[in-house]
Amino acid sequence: MRDVRGARVLVTGGAGFLGRRVVAELERRGAQTVVVRSRDYDLREPDRVRAAIADHGPELIVHCAAVVGGIGANRAHPAQFFYENAVMGVHLVHEAWRAGVSKLLVVGTVCSYPKFTPVPFSEDDLWNGYPEETNAPYGLAKRMLIVQSQAYREEHGFNSIVVIPTNLYGPDDNFDPATSHVIPALVRKCVEAKANALDEVMVWGTGTATREFLYVDDAAEAIVLALERYDGSEPLNLGTGEEIAIRDLVALIADVTGYGGRITWDASQPDGQPRRRVDASRAAAALGWAPRTDFRTGIERVLRTFVPGGG
Repeated sequence: MRDVRGARVLVTGGAGFLGRRVVAELERRGAQTVVVRSRDYDLREPDRVRAAIADHGPELIVHCAAVVGGIGANRAHPAQFFYENAVMGVHLVHEAWRAGVSKLLVVGTVCSYPKFTPVPFSEDDLWNGYPEETNAPYGLAKRMLIVQSQAYREEHGFNSIVVIPTNLYGPDDNFDPATSHVIPALVRKCVEAKANALDEVMVWGTGTATREFLYVDDAAEAIVLALERYDGSEPLNLGTGEEIAIRDLVALIADVTGYGGRITWDASQPDGQPRRRVDASRAAAALGWAPRTDFRTGIERVLRTFVPGGG
């Protein structure tokens, strides 16, 4: 166990949705942070990964950088989502080990779990099947980083750990309809439908799939605690243990946004994974952590940061 106070911590994707919260949490705890942005260091290129580490000399690294999106983006760009997520992580783990970095934390994804994982998802079930097809390339790329972390620990004694947050949400999310995840996408749909006096909002799927959502600041706190307190080879799930059907999620967001029109369902479009809820008991035991943010309160905070007509 170590305190991050005074430590030099490099955060890939540190200007992104999750990464900037991790940076804020690290700085709140007294760490010296270095934010790595893609415009400065293209992590798909091994020489740029080496340069990022050599230029900043971190003791610790948190790997938040990722190419992400909702079901539509995953379906449209499976090769990109596989290649870029895999290659960034592969280079980073390897070069961090070569440079003698004290510890690396890799942020994984709940999309790595098999499509029909027993609920709640246990870390022991990660390898018991193939991920849901619409996000399988992304999920498998991230799953390979668990293998790499464990292999480098076994052969080289490198302290690389992995956390697996469930679906994240929070203020200042990506509201772009082409790439957004479900909560910001629905907030935008409902706000714009209300503003334009539309009678109905169309939503993909049947509404029967379920999801679990973790407020982004709660995830950032868990990530920093894992950096301080966890040195195990097995990944740690991060979640709330609460599951909501998409149909009920839409009703909640309509209520929060004040949209009173009809919700219709396009069953020709995929639902994605049938159910999603993780068992976060290992993280609770190892980190002494529990999420703090009430779901409706979190949705209200998302709404306050949406600017109609923006991206």
